[in-house]
Amino acid sequence: MYPLQRNRRLRNSKSLRALVQEHSLTPNDFIVPLFVVEGKNIKEEIPSMPGYYRLSLDLLKEKIKTLWSLEIKAVLLFVKVPDILKDNKGTEALNPKGLMQCAIQNIKDTAPEMIVMTDVALDPYSSFGHDGVVKEGEILNDQTVAILAEIAISHAQAGADIVAPSDMMDGRILKIRQRLEENNYSNMAIMSYSAKYASSLYGPFRDALDSSPGFGDKKTYQMDFRNRKEALTEAQRDIEEGADIVMVKPGLAYLDIIRDLKESVDAPIAAYQVSGEYSMLKAAAEKGWLDYDQVMIEQLISFKRAGAELIATYFAEEAVKLI
Repeated sequence: MYPLQRNRRLRNSKSLRALVQEHSLTPNDFIVPLFVVEGKNIKEEIPSMPGYYRLSLDLLKEKIKTLWSLEIKAVLLFVKVPDILKDNKGTEALNPKGLMQCAIQNIKDTAPEMIVMTDVALDPYSSFGHDGVVKEGEILNDQTVAILAEIAISHAQAGADIVAPSDMMDGRILKIRQRLEENNYSNMAIMSYSAKYASSLYGPFRDALDSSPGFGDKKTYQMDFRNRKEALTEAQRDIEEGADIVMVKPGLAYLDIIRDLKESVDAPIAAYQVSGEYSMLKAAAEKGWLDYDQVMIEQLISFKRAGAELIATYFAEEAVKLI
C-alpha cells in the first residue's frame, strides 16, 4: 500500500534496474539462420532483407568462424537450389553430395562443436514450391512424410546435430523419429516447427530461397493465424511423437502462443523471428523512425519474457555484439 510500498524504488538507477532484471540475453540463446548457394566467392545480398546474404560454401566457412568467435553455438541451414534440380518429389534433397549435405560437412570441418540444425522440407527442392508432393493440386501428406524421413536420415549421415522439419505435415515427427532409431541415430534431436502459422511475414525468406508456392498458398498445412488452441495440440502431438524442441513461427505476433506452450509442455521452446519482422525493423530504422539497436534488443527480450529458451533470428550476430 502506498506510501509504504513504492514500485519506483527499484527503478532508481541503471545499476539497480540491472540487479533486479528478470530476463537477459546471452549468445547461448541464439540460432543463426544461414542461406547457402552453389558456387564460389558468392555473397549475394537479399534485396528484401538488407544486410543479410546468401553465401557460397567457401564464404560459409568464414561466417562460421566469425559466429564461433562471438560464442554463438547454433546455426540453422537453408539452401537455395537451382531450378534445374527441382522436381515434384524433391529428389535432390537426398543427394549425399547435395548442397545441404556439403554445407553440413563444411561447418563441422570448420567448427566441430557448432550445433548444426537443418531445414527438413520439400519446398526448396520442389518444382511447385510447396512443402509436399503435389497431385492434381493437392498436397499429399503421407507420401511427403516418407520423403521427409529420408531427408532427415541424409542430414544425419552428413553430420547434422538437429533436424528441423518445417513442413507441417501430419505424422512427420513420428516417422522421422522411427527412421532415425532404425538407422542408429538415437541421439539425433528433432526441433519441430510445431506451431507454424500461415503468415504473410515470410515474403523476404521466400525471396531468399526462391521458394514461393507456384500455385495457391500453404494454408492447407500451415496453421490459421486466428487459432490459438490448435498450437497446443500440435506441440503436444509432436512431443509425443519424439520431438525434443518445439518451435513457434512467426515470433512477435505470436508471443501469446509461446507463453501458452511454456505453461503447458515439458520441452524447450524455440521462437523464430522471421524475415518480415527483420525487414520491417530494418526499413523503419533506415527511415530514422526507430532506434534500431534498442528496438532489436527489446524485441529479443520479449521472446525470453514470453518463455522461449531459443531464438532463431537474423539479428543474432548484431545482438551478440551489443550485449
